[in-house]
Amino acid sequence: MNNADFSAARTLVLGDPHVLEPSRLADRMLARALGASLDHQLAAGWPPESTRLLAARAQDIVALPRRAWLAGNWDHLLRVARRAPSRRTPTVPLRAAAILAAEPAIHELMECLTAPLPVGAQGVAMASVLLTDPTSPVYSRRSPRSLADLLQAAIIQLDPAQPLMYAA
Repeated sequence: MNNADFSAARTLVLGDPHVLEPSRLADRMLARALGASLDHQLAAGWPPESTRLLAARAQDIVALPRRAWLAGNWDHLLRVARRAPSRRTPTVPLRAAAILAAEPAIHELMECLTAPLPVGAQGVAMASVLLTDPTSPVYSRRSPRSLADLLQAAIIQLDPAQPLMYAA
């Protein structure tokens, strides 16, 4: 394999040697289509190497451009939470007070997401699920854990010192 072929091949290096194959376009497309479901699995701690779709999704979400996009969504959430409530009810009401109370943790999360260091898929998926799941404390008062606690858990998983591979 020459250098051009090597750089074109995308290989996900994780713990299971049976998953160490170039990701296929079909896997990447299906993983993107099933993103929310796969993100929930990754956030819950499922090893990315357990299935080809989880591996493809993990490979996608840990890429720096995707993480920067996610950090931008958190920044947008902060800006919306700071605005005075309008007379129109948003489609999904935000818990602005909870969001603003967790602002320091949100800024720390955004720094972790945009750092040019490798991070584990679990932390990225946790940050994504918090933004997209209507039962998360961003939107729901019924969430059993506080937004600050869940952000801190995601930040811990985004620590570059955390192992990127799961022990077999």
